[in-house]
Amino acid sequence: MSLLFSIGFPTGMEGLTYPIPFSDPQNLVEIAKRAEALDYHSIWGNDHMTTQHYVRAEFPVPPRFWEPLVTYAFLAAQTTKLRFGTGVLVLPMRRDIVVTAKQIATLDHLSNGRLEIGVGVGAYREEFEALNPDAHVHRGDMVEEGVKALQLLFTQRSATFNGKYYKFKDVELFPKPKQKRLPIYIGGNNPNQLRRTAACADGWVPAGLPIETLKRMIGELREMSNAAGRKFSDLQIAPQYVVHLARTQEQAITRYRQSQMFKHFESLKKSTLKGQRELKSEDINLIGSIETVIERANAFREAGVTHFLGLFFAANSVPELLDQMQMFAEEVRPKIK
Repeated sequence: MSLLFSIGFPTGMEGLTYPIPFSDPQNLVEIAKRAEALDYHSIWGNDHMTTQHYVRAEFPVPPRFWEPLVTYAFLAAQTTKLRFGTGVLVLPMRRDIVVTAKQIATLDHLSNGRLEIGVGVGAYREEFEALNPDAHVHRGDMVEEGVKALQLLFTQRSATFNGKYYKFKDVELFPKPKQKRLPIYIGGNNPNQLRRTAACADGWVPAGLPIETLKRMIGELREMSNAAGRKFSDLQIAPQYVVHLARTQEQAITRYRQSQMFKHFESLKKSTLKGQRELKSEDINLIGSIETVIERANAFREAGVTHFLGLFFAANSVPELLDQMQMFAEEVRPKIK
């Protein structure tokens, strides 16, 4: 299995990892085309429906959150080989799973089989509660049930599902996705996501894990996959990490700490990264000199990473983001083996 490198894409990142404004439609096109020209495997956009509380407190105007599947339909017509991934599609905010399946299957055909789907609970429960103020659900169980429902709709001529959160009867969803098996990844750092990945997914997408934690959890996923009767080697280990490169370690850390990305990671210490409050994000992620980032990326590779799925480049402008993408592609990526 060859090592893959992909880009974190700003469908829903204004105000979180990038300043406002950032994600103009023409900028999205430019980033996607540059990713393809630099031979990145794919771009991975996230999924937000409403503004987070801390973003509202910081910015006087709301961010623009572009719906990822619609965005990809637009970008697929302007690219030829770049693949498109959702990192992640928040299934608990998408209550009609049949409509979601229809959108995914349609996009897979319109992109000529260039779609991959990551799903998860979402980093901010407040978003789910804004959309579903009276709902009492276990979002992790909802994601697991949603994956099973999607796979049923994608493989069975007539699909019926009677779950706790999703129900449908005698649905003939056609056309099926263009790919014989459309890849589905499960995102999240919670140990329950390992079990869910081992049971039914094609890959696991953690975010910002220290290498020792990542190595331990990969070992646990291997054991769970074997116990489930699946080949561990068929699974993609696809973490998301922040990247910022400079000629010296000090320059990289200083610039990173000036970025909106740094503020975002500090906010995640209350949710996704709550177990890492005492750790500095620049010591975990791919931040530093060229030599430091090469060494750290190779260590992740040796730990079992098969796909650097979301390389989220810390940048406060689109030109800076494009420069970082090019620097990584030309000076780092060839030396990660």
